[in-house]
Amino acid sequence: MTRTPAEDRAHWEGTADRLLLAVRPHATGGHALIQLPGPPSINGVRSDGLEGFARTFLLAAFRLAGAEGKDPHDFAGWYAAGLAAGTDPGHPRRWPTFAECDQAKVEAASIVLALHETRPLIWDRLDDRVRQRVLDWLAPMVGDPMPGNNWIWFQGVTEAFARTAGGRWSQRDLDRIIALTDGWYAGDGWYSDGLTGGERRNFDHYNGWAMHLYPLWFCRILGDTAPAGLLDRYRARLRRFLEDQRLLVGANGSPLIQGRSLTYRHAALAPFWTGVLFDATPLAPGETRAIASRTLDHFTEGGAVGGDGLLTLGWHRPYRGVLQVYSGPASPYWAGKGFIGLALPPDHPVWTAEATPLAVEQGDFTRTLQAPGWLVSGTAADGVVRVVGHGGDHADPARPHADDPCYARFAYSTHTAPETPGDPTAGPGACAGADPLDNTVVLLDAAGRASHRRPATRVSVDGATAVSRSRAHWPEDATWDPFGGPDTRYVLGPWITVGSALRGSIEVRAARIDPAPSGETTAPGAETTAPAQTLRIGGWALAVDPRTSPGRTDDATARVENAAGLVSVVVGMRGLPKAAVMAGSDSNALGAASPTPVVETDGPVAHGTVYVALVHLGGTDPAALPRVATRAEGATLLTEVTWPDGVQDTIRLPAPEAGWGA
Repeated sequence: MTRTPAEDRAHWEGTADRLLLAVRPHATGGHALIQLPGPPSINGVRSDGLEGFARTFLLAAFRLAGAEGKDPHDFAGWYAAGLAAGTDPGHPRRWPTFAECDQAKVEAASIVLALHETRPLIWDRLDDRVRQRVLDWLAPMVGDPMPGNNWIWFQGVTEAFARTAGGRWSQRDLDRIIALTDGWYAGDGWYSDGLTGGERRNFDHYNGWAMHLYPLWFCRILGDTAPAGLLDRYRARLRRFLEDQRLLVGANGSPLIQGRSLTYRHAALAPFWTGVLFDATPLAPGETRAIASRTLDHFTEGGAVGGDGLLTLGWHRPYRGVLQVYSGPASPYWAGKGFIGLALPPDHPVWTAEATPLAVEQGDFTRTLQAPGWLVSGTAADGVVRVVGHGGDHADPARPHADDPCYARFAYSTHTAPETPGDPTAGPGACAGADPLDNTVVLLDAAGRASHRRPATRVSVDGATAVSRSRAHWPEDATWDPFGGPDTRYVLGPWITVGSALRGSIEVRAARIDPAPSGETTAPGAETTAPAQTLRIGGWALAVDPRTSPGRTDDATARVENAAGLVSVVVGMRGLPKAAVMAGSDSNALGAASPTPVVETDGPVAHGTVYVALVHLGGTDPAALPRVATRAEGATLLTEVTWPDGVQDTIRLPAPEAGWGA
């Protein structure tokens, strides 16, 4: 939809107002809790009610901060009443304390950010007794041994606000938070959200809506009392991050569909707006707003808001397969972070400049992102951005895990979603039988079950190619936890080394299978080894009209096309003569039917040889396929790729070394 800059600002304001007004009928007396309809999270109904208050309060704060004193819906008064009631120990709908509910620490961060941004409108006008009760509620955060991930910043911004408001805070806590964050910095603007098994393996949207946002707001709250040079350090990192992040938005306005907490949706815009607010962006104002408005429209027009005006749990349609156990009815309102731009005044250049084309609309591009281990390709003709991942997978490298489909797949895009059958919020066993399928390289055991990949070890990320290795393993029984519960037992199989070369719409995916070294039959959390059977390589799952044909096969080629003209193709180039289209039903965030094209070996896999498939996602069938040749160089197997324009890439698959995770 084309809007003038003035119309765009009004559209954002109107969208924020509608979201905020829609939740009011669900508030308890005094507005302390907003209890939205739907199944509760693992944290319980009262925690979910606090989440409803805190996250919508943050949205209201951004709406008020840039409104030049205008407040026609009395957002300030409405949320001030909730602050008074929620912190009153005698109120029947008071907020849970931190001792009663860990999730309250998360929501405290949204509350203090909102209080800081609206300080003259709300905090300064609160009764002294209410202000003290707020500070008393925040005080137990001091000295709390927060989990070693983005949660430390909930403590950081909370204590920063308390310091400026006369509450309790600890220099030791702040020093620890800053030091941990520096240790998680992976370079080139990217953070790992904590260290898993002592390694930087956790890359997802939390980079933008947590790891960059909170450190900068920490400095904003502290002002002149912030440590010298800290603001500049965080600004430089965000500026570099946005050089990459601007590439990861499709022409359809969709962020990359990868990682957890996807139901926060346009919270993915947080780093773009934060970059403007802190003068920490390489983007022109018109590009920032173009990304933001395109993404907002992508979700509002795609069904993210229900008929009752409430944000649903899902991506587009209501869909529980992309949720986590902590997801409750109000969780989607962290999307309020995507409205940070409203805190900027209407005459700011980001609101007055003409929108510009997105990066993927300006021309084709390929990039290698070393920090997360991603190969990136964007194609202007169809607006699709693809990421092929051989870096982190959010798993402890010391033991096998079941695959989390939002981290363990080889590729993700802005136009497709990974297959996520079942309801993860229902706990272990809820997704029993959810074999890895799309964008995988798996071995099928005698029962036809697909092996799992996590943990994967990065072998190399070099130019337009990347390689990783994992040990094939299968859950021991049918009630496994799909997100890697430590009690799950596994049967181990061979090593799988996979390499990718990405160019345009095509990934060349090469794999070698090697037996475990002699005597290496177990690993932490594992039982005995299992013989390998068929090798299968899966392509992109594509949401289609369930009334249409799911796809077709022809020799070693499997193809799926949807009503929008998006085409998913897999071609077996070496050793993969069998093609099939695997049906998916209610297993994808983008649609109720989602077939996946695959190719397979014709019989048991052979060790020490190369198998090659071409994996395509684009607006048309590939115009021309690259040529592929294989050869050995000592123990290393090479796949030499010659693209139609003559450019050459070489995928090098070395033999595995001894040791779990080698």
